[in-house]
Amino acid sequence: MRVVCVAGARPNFVKVTPVVGALTDRGADVVLVHTDQHYDEAMSDVFLSELGLRAPDHHLGAGSGTHARQTAAVMVAFEPLLDALGPDVVVVVGDVNSTLACALVAAKAGCLLAHVEAGLRSRDWSMPEEINRVATDRLSDVLLAPSPDAVANLEAEGYRSDQIHLVGNVMVDTLLANLDRARERPVLEQLGLQAGSYGLVTLHRPANVDDPADLAALASALATISAELPLLLPTHPRARAALEAAGLPATVRLLPPLGYLDFIALEASAALVLTDSGGVQEETTVLGVPCLTLRDNTERPITVTSGTNTVVGRDQERIVAEARRVLAEGVPRRCPGLWDGKAAERIADVVSATVQRRPWRRPTDVDDLAPSPAPVVG
Repeated sequence: MRVVCVAGARPNFVKVTPVVGALTDRGADVVLVHTDQHYDEAMSDVFLSELGLRAPDHHLGAGSGTHARQTAAVMVAFEPLLDALGPDVVVVVGDVNSTLACALVAAKAGCLLAHVEAGLRSRDWSMPEEINRVATDRLSDVLLAPSPDAVANLEAEGYRSDQIHLVGNVMVDTLLANLDRARERPVLEQLGLQAGSYGLVTLHRPANVDDPADLAALASALATISAELPLLLPTHPRARAALEAAGLPATVRLLPPLGYLDFIALEASAALVLTDSGGVQEETTVLGVPCLTLRDNTERPITVTSGTNTVVGRDQERIVAEARRVLAEGVPRRCPGLWDGKAAERIADVVSATVQRRPWRRPTDVDDLAPSPAPVVG
């Protein structure tokens, strides 16, 4: 069985690492394709090395750009590679532009397509990721859902039951596999911190960092919280300049981008996490760390109903009030079912069984080239 696994951005590497391992353990010929959507050392190379993910077999060199340019660049580079490889199945993960781009190419080539993290929905069409999620699911043959709410979304949208598979969360696989290593990192000592003495912040979504007025409101909330609990804010490249210009006080400590292990170490020992990241909502749930999501919605509602997350929006008074409440009262520690570190094994089982049922066929087969029946008129 030949499997092409696609990754392009930093969260993709976290998700694809256990999938590559589980498929390889089953004897699959796994071809790892890096689209280079994230291509600098801080956003890509350090994750590959720390996660123990082998070097990609192919780089597509997509780089940055507008959504249209980036998606098109990935498609143009991936199409001839896919044709040369002739895989049995293509596996895409998450919701970034690379995910949708490679899904489009695979679907049009007639490949079996499997989507890891299928069924997540924020129902917020202002988020590019929501468009990518919905479109990728529609193109996919195999829908690998991380949680029951994702399954319910797919069922409500009319997907066949044999397409939908509840497999659990692969990000949890990676987290649990690396947690002990992360806790051994000296990053707290290097930053002069004690466990539980600080909060951790991540901001990168356009809705939060691209509009100066919205960012100023968030900065004001962070400044107020940091007077009571010092905050660390690792800077995402797309948000760095805006954050540096936001006038944050010294109690909000801006850090360069962190590697996976150092970030998990800081996350696990934080008193509170404030984020607009989907993956961080999941990680804090597993770690039992209180999380406030600085968005109006989440595609991961299970982190609220069965985790440690609270969606607080962008109103600065509410953010401050919720931060104080959580710090004073704490949150119940809960974790969803199947977030057990074995999601990749279940994914490998589903993918293997699906390929056995339907081998990949090139679209040049005679029956694929046969004309469609003429429509009935009148």
